[in-house]
Amino acid sequence: MARIAGVVLPENKRIEYALTYVYGIGLKSAQDILNKLKISYDKRTRELSNDEVGSLQSEITNYYVTEGDLRKEIMLNIKRLQEIGCYRGSRHKKGLPARGQRTKTNARTRKGPRRAGGAVALKKKVTKK
Repeated sequence: MARIAGVVLPENKRIEYALTYVYGIGLKSAQDILNKLKISYDKRTRELSNDEVGSLQSEITNYYVTEGDLRKEIMLNIKRLQEIGCYRGSRHKKGLPARGQRTKTNARTRKGPRRAGGAVALKKKVTKK
């Protein structure tokens, strides 16, 4: 059982993909770490020796910002943008896309599901006199 940065890595996966379970480490970073430590990509997590796990853990904690620290840093950056009142900060407050995407259509991931009643309000009922 390999535990790195507070994350238990899956036993049966290749180590280059198992390292991506740590928040803040993608595939390229994982490959760079393994190249630096001269560990084969083909090794499974369960095949790592204790020395290799220790060297991986020390490399990641010393040279990469991961997990809680990275989440905290991102939240503080968003909070700073909101406090200074910039455009990106206001978009974060409103829950809208912050990087120039269109919102007339699409943007459902940020805006959430459509609300019913948008088209119904436009129709007028005909009443007889």
